[in-house]
Amino acid sequence: MTTVVFNKQPVRPGKVVCVGKNYAAHIEEMSSVPAESMVVFMKPTTSIGTTLHATLDEALHYEGEICILIKDGRAAGVAFGLDLTKRETQTKLKAAGLPWERSKAFAGSALFSEFVPAPTDLSQLGVELLVDNELRQKGSVSQMLYPPDVILKELNQFLVLEDYDIVMTGTPAGVGAVKNNEHFSGRVLDGEHELISGTWVAQ
Repeated sequence: MTTVVFNKQPVRPGKVVCVGKNYAAHIEEMSSVPAESMVVFMKPTTSIGTTLHATLDEALHYEGEICILIKDGRAAGVAFGLDLTKRETQTKLKAAGLPWERSKAFAGSALFSEFVPAPTDLSQLGVELLVDNELRQKGSVSQMLYPPDVILKELNQFLVLEDYDIVMTGTPAGVGAVKNNEHFSGRVLDGEHELISGTWVAQ
């Protein structure tokens, strides 16, 4: 699958742009330190999948995120997304100072709910992830080191965001390993109002 659904219609992103280290609590739980500038990495369109795998050659870790769909140079849609990571591979690559693609850009590493129209004000957006009805992740734009408007401004300084590109805005604390048969339910909120949700069963 290389398409997502926006306003009930399938659209094809050109790329998935991801922001790393965007929540202080997540940086701490990963025993890392804040970067001097915004961390950006890419996933190809072929990373978009529909199946939540627990393992692909090795255990996968989940990261729930607020995701933004670009149209006409602005944030047109929002969705809940899962950035899946081969953490063991990523740790080895980071230790060697090498790029992350082998751990982040594999097929099926990006899962998305449907995209719905984005609110005019993105500052009240929040994200929640429940696994087997247990709250695992909860975050909001107010906790981001780089909120969506800053993310888009910085990205536009060095790359071209085209219609239907997706921006994954980073994950709050609470990441962990995906386990077989677990039920994942993630949602994006505008204040207290749920905008969109997505569900998956790991296999």
